[in-house]
Amino acid sequence: MMPTRPTILVFDSGLGGLTVQREIAKARPDAHYVYVADDVFFPYGQHSEQALIDRVVPLMGELIAAHRPDMVVIACNTASTIVLNDLRAAYQVPFVGTVPAIKPACAGSLSKRVSVLGTSGTVKREYTQTLIREFGAGCIVTLVGSAHLASLAEAALGGGGGEITDAAIFDEIAPCFVQDAAGARTDTVWSA
Repeated sequence: MMPTRPTILVFDSGLGGLTVQREIAKARPDAHYVYVADDVFFPYGQHSEQALIDRVVPLMGELIAAHRPDMVVIACNTASTIVLNDLRAAYQVPFVGTVPAIKPACAGSLSKRVSVLGTSGTVKREYTQTLIREFGAGCIVTLVGSAHLASLAEAALGGGGGEITDAAIFDEIAPCFVQDAAGARTDTVWSA
């Protein structure tokens, strides 16, 4: 009898979670993957917490019924920080989330100046502040809420989004690179 392949559902608001799926697939090449991008509600960082809960919890129920996953990975920081507890309460399937990588960013910083680049919603959430307090490791963490970077990335990944200029990308990431009066400069930027 052949062993069954586990089904892992990877969920994101767009295509960015494909990088998460790629890493999972390296660890579990035996699994069957279902990738779902909720591009109708993209970008998640522009919606209220309640709107996200109201959207994602029932949508996940439909996805679980349709695909019968053995595990669900929420590859979206915004959804993980807002909806994960509600999903775990509503469904028996194990859920794994992603959160802003404050701890590894701070651990790898030599200047102890770190920037976290994310959606406006993700960088404003108390969850992100809690991560900084718990795992900041003496770093000065600059939170940069980008209004357009996720849309630029989706346009580039999805094709047909028009020309993405270096200037447009620079405008979104430039606030990450700060220097204090003593000359210490941001040396680590993590995308949330």
